[in-house]
Formats: sequence, structure tokens, C-alpha cells
Amino acid sequence: MVFGAAARDWLRYIEFDRKRRVSTVREYQQVVHAHLIPEFGEDTPLCELTTARIEKYRERLVAEERLSARTINRNLTRLNGIFRRAIRAHGLRDNPAAHVDRQPIRASGDFRVFTPRELERLFNAALSDQDRAMFAVAAYAGLRMGELRALTWGDIEFDRQVLHVRRSYVLGKLELPKSGRVRSVPLIPQAAMPLSALRRRAVLTAAGDRVFLRGDGGFIDDSAVRRRFHQAVAAAGLPRLRFHDLRHSFGTIAVQAFPLSDVAAYMGHADISTTMIYVH
Repeated sequence: MVFGAAARDWLRYIEFDRKRRVSTVREYQQVVHAHLIPEFGEDTPLCELTTARIEKYRERLVAEERLSARTINRNLTRLNGIFRRAIRAHGLRDNPAAHVDRQPIRASGDFRVFTPRELERLFNAALSDQDRAMFAVAAYAGLRMGELRALTWGDIEFDRQVLHVRRSYVLGKLELPKSGRVRSVPLIPQAAMPLSALRRRAVLTAAGDRVFLRGDGGFIDDSAVRRRFHQAVAAAGLPRLRFHDLRHSFGTIAVQAFPLSDVAAYMGHADISTTMIYVH
């Protein structure tokens, strides 16, 4: 079997058998078609790809210093998956990628987030009530962009002060959140108040209606949201952080108020060690 066919077979397996998220499949496809097939060759027999050959690939990536250690490891992990699939499904005898070293990654835990005072300045600089509410829910409930896009009014229980994260809208498809599980988050006043203000709009406030939407009622465009976010950041005179750093801000604030295990559940972390990065 040649490498290109093995790589495409693995992609089909990931998509249709393992049923991975659309965004995950797209990322795997990008790695295979932009990195692995150009490197190892469409028609190269798998038996000719040795550990030494893959080790030279790793060494070259490290020497070029174009890719981060995390990205190099990602490419090696995808390559490992292709060979593992070929062993199980096509009788390949050995996995040469399994013996290649991975790059060390040091998790420093040092990252920049918005403080509560900075968040208030950001909200005041938002261009609309919808943007203000969206920034607040990301920062004080920890929702990811896809989860914000999928949120409906029926997911919010104002009387019980809880917000349910039931789905995510990514690459044109509604699916479960990244963790694969529904989760619930306390709805604190900093998020509840702008949501209450937004719900006073004239239309599209029924339980099944989306909270954040385009003018025509469709799903909001994530790139447009990020653009308006950066405009608000600049207008407020704040450091230029990413939209996703609103979620990191939530994690940093939440660990000061709730038990770590609760914060892990609120954020949808499968492993509490992921939540530990917010403990400074």
C-alpha cells in the first residue's frame, strides 16, 4: 500500500467510523494534504518509510524553526495514526512513527487575560448590545465561539441562574460541545444582565431562537465577531488579546471563586490538569 492511499483511508476512518467533529476532521485533512503527503510522497510504499526517514523529517522541522514544538508533535501524531490504521486494516507489520521522539513542551502557565476592570471597559466599548452580551458570556461563562453561535434562549434559565451549553456550531454544522458532553454553568450577574438587556429586542426571543444572530436571523459570522471584538479592544485601550482569551479570563476568575473540580466541569475539561493552568 502506498502512503497517499493509506493517509486517505485513515481520514475516512476518522470521519465516518470514529465520527470525529467536523473541525477535527478539517484539521487532520489540512495536516495530511499540506504537510505529510508532500513530505513523504503520494506513491511511496509504506514499507519504504522507516523510523530513520521520519526522524530526519523531525530533525529538519526543528532546525528550520518555522513550526512550534506543539505543531511538530501534531504532525508526528497524525503520521502515527496513519501507520496504526495501516497495521490494523491492511497488514502493515511495523509502525515506524511510533519510535520517533516528540518535542518537549513546557507549559509555563504564563498567559495574559483580561482583569474584571478591563472586561468592564471592553463591554462599554462594544458596538452593540449583542456584542456586549456575547463578550460577557464568553468572559463570565467560558463559552467557546462555536458554543456562543449555537446558544438559544431555551438554554438560559434566568430564574435558576444557570446556562446550559448543549451544542456548538462549527464549520456549518451543529454538534455537541468540544468535550462531547452537555454542561451547565452558573449564570452570574455580569453575564445575566447584558443577556437580559438583549432579550428585550423586538423579535427572535422564543426558546428555540438563537441568542446571537445576524440581521437576517442566521448564524453569526465568527470572523465578523472577532473583527468587532478587536475594534472594541482598541477603543477601550486594552492589550490586543484573542477572542478566545475571554474564555481564559473566565477560567482565571472562576478558580478564585469555585472549587477546581467545579471549574473543570464548567469549562468542559475532561482532565482537571487542563484546568490547573488557571491556578497561579
